[in-house]
Amino acid sequence: MSFTGDLEHLSIVDVIQLLHATRKSGTLTVRGRKGESQLVFSGGYIISANHFDNSVRIGNILVEAGVISREVLDRALLEQQRAGEGRKPLVATLLEWGSVRKEDAYRGLEALIELTVVEILTLRRGTFDLDVNRVTVSDEYRYFPEKLHEEITLHTENVLMDALRIYDEKKRDGLLVEEEFAVGAPDLAGDETGDFSISADDLGLGALERIERKIPQVFLGLEDRCPSIQRTIQELGADLSDKEQEELFAFLGRLGNTAPAGGAPTLSAILFSPDDLFSYCVTTVCRQAGISVVTTSEEQDLAPLAEQLSSRGGQTTLILDSPASPGFPLPAEDAARLLRRVREHHPRLALIQLASPLEPAFALQALKDGAVAVFPRPVRDASGDTFLEDTLRLLDALPLYLRRRGSDGGEAALAQLGKAFMELRALREPPEIAQALLGTVAGTFERALTLIVREGELVVERSIGMGGDRAAGTPSSLGTRIPLDRPSVLRDAIEKRAAFYGETDDEIVKGHLFPTIGAPLHPTVILLPLVCGGKVIALIYGDFGHRGVAPVRTELLELVAGEAGLVLETALYRRKRERTVPEGTASDR
Repeated sequence: MSFTGDLEHLSIVDVIQLLHATRKSGTLTVRGRKGESQLVFSGGYIISANHFDNSVRIGNILVEAGVISREVLDRALLEQQRAGEGRKPLVATLLEWGSVRKEDAYRGLEALIELTVVEILTLRRGTFDLDVNRVTVSDEYRYFPEKLHEEITLHTENVLMDALRIYDEKKRDGLLVEEEFAVGAPDLAGDETGDFSISADDLGLGALERIERKIPQVFLGLEDRCPSIQRTIQELGADLSDKEQEELFAFLGRLGNTAPAGGAPTLSAILFSPDDLFSYCVTTVCRQAGISVVTTSEEQDLAPLAEQLSSRGGQTTLILDSPASPGFPLPAEDAARLLRRVREHHPRLALIQLASPLEPAFALQALKDGAVAVFPRPVRDASGDTFLEDTLRLLDALPLYLRRRGSDGGEAALAQLGKAFMELRALREPPEIAQALLGTVAGTFERALTLIVREGELVVERSIGMGGDRAAGTPSSLGTRIPLDRPSVLRDAIEKRAAFYGETDDEIVKGHLFPTIGAPLHPTVILLPLVCGGKVIALIYGDFGHRGVAPVRTELLELVAGEAGLVLETALYRRKRERTVPEGTASDR
């Protein structure tokens, strides 16, 4: 299993878009309280589906659409039954008989996939896993096999758009019932049962928060959960002795009796590991600690996952398994380079490296390369009889460390946010407010600029940290004019009134701003719009100058920028009132 997680905070739309972007092939299985459904991918495109409801099948869809008669369907199904193992898929049989046109079969398949996606959208909670080693050829949901000498694929984005439209229409008409209960957890009294509506956040723009490893069964209560844990251990831990399996089951079963931590999780993690049993154990213990986890064994998954998780704020940690772990795809040298690449391109991620006790040099190098911690990863050769005991200690310590580190960072960031709010609310003059926001950005970034929005251009008005002088701006940069007549990240931030944080190779920034202020060591920048009266009046620009990239709580900076805009509107309104009050009445106000 190369990609697994929980639908509670990673919507099916997010999952499908990730699989499309990374051109994955395999069978995506989604499990909810009603049952399980599958979507089959080939090169990122959806080629077939299997609805959890046995009545929703391609044959029935074609009958209901009037494409074939019930008699023709029954005859085709009987033909399949007689053919035994050599039977052809249902649609292949219908096409060869001339009972259905290719276009009608295509539309039927498209309808089946859309209905499957619509049904998955109703799940509030569920698990998913992608098996890249399996592109299912079952008659139930692979209808266009190689023997037809062509494969009909559906464009993923079009399928999503149509499925979302159908979802909205059915929800509007009261024809859909959303799933209300968690998968793999007791049905506790007092669980939220309020109204639920799909928002932009839920449909792919939302929080990538608590994500857990695959749980292979659908559970209605605790009595069903513990046997499923035991089955999973038996399936994934075939190399463990019976005694070790029992001890691991007792450890995870004890966690199964503990309700997950309440409240929306603010901590998330990506686990990069090919070890399915270890991944299952880590996500289980983290989930009970209120930490969302998504696991992958494919290096190409790291970039899109890191991008989405980091864009939501909060603290995200990447946990890299040891090169000595079973099936790890990279030697130690390449694993070290992977850590450095992630550190360079995703500076907001905290990195934890797992290392075998037999790899002291590798562990020390990981710390030098930017890992915030190195945890010992037990291996059979080094641990011997204490292998499982050492593993349980790691499973016990890892979520505690993640929560403690997240709590410490969160308290400091909130304290900084509170201080910035108090300072802003004490200001009365517009220039002071803009300068305060500039100073807040400069408190995180080495260099910061205020770019005033004019008609068709930006003008550099103030700066901090230019030329190595953080006490004043660089005179040569003041008054620099940056055109907005062409598409750019600057114009996007203004038109969308949305912050930008990340690497940029924008031609306008490189061609008009960097020649004046000098290019930073790393192309990671922030753009914070200062909005007043519904319009962006300035952009606050920041970069790391000549020092390395550091983690940034961009969501807190956005809150400060929003507060600055409100304070600025109040200040301008106050100034306008003062100008309209007749002379001699100021003392009466």
